[in-house]
Amino acid sequence: MTIDLPGHSAPTAGFDAPIEMLSACDHRIERQCATVRLLAPHLAAHGADVEARTAATSVMRYFDTAAQQHHSDEEENLFPALIESMAGSDAVCLRALTDRLTADHRELDSLWQRVRIALEQVVAGDGVSLPASNVEALVGLHEQHIEREERDLLPMAARLLSDDALERIGRAMRERRGIEPVA
Repeated sequence: MTIDLPGHSAPTAGFDAPIEMLSACDHRIERQCATVRLLAPHLAAHGADVEARTAATSVMRYFDTAAQQHHSDEEENLFPALIESMAGSDAVCLRALTDRLTADHRELDSLWQRVRIALEQVVAGDGVSLPASNVEALVGLHEQHIEREERDLLPMAARLLSDDALERIGRAMRERRGIEPVA
């Protein structure tokens, strides 16, 4: 797991450490959520100025690419590997956790689309408001979701997954992003 030290940025995790990479992505999502949360009062005070448009563009780029890849990393690789690691055991709790996280992903995607519409207007210079209820719903669910991942899912994955399984997950994550392995 990554450990954040005050005043220092978290180390960059690579595909050879997929659990740490997923955790690092969780922290980047938190930073993007903080930006969205700060954007609403900024728009009220300054309108869709250059700073607001830049922030909106950055948030849209992140949630449209990296956050979607993160969900796929979990649903297509991590969750199945964890469930497979529990073969022959009682995996009811693990299935409930991964089902809940998958349902969160669907709801987060839906909430993101609502916020994205407002951000597109900001980027175009037309929007000067960001509905607080949509922002808080998106950010609040992300906070709960990340807490479940960091508290339950990722420690479980670190405990249960073999080095071979982790290597396969890291390889799939790299391929999903079109990144060639380092020779």
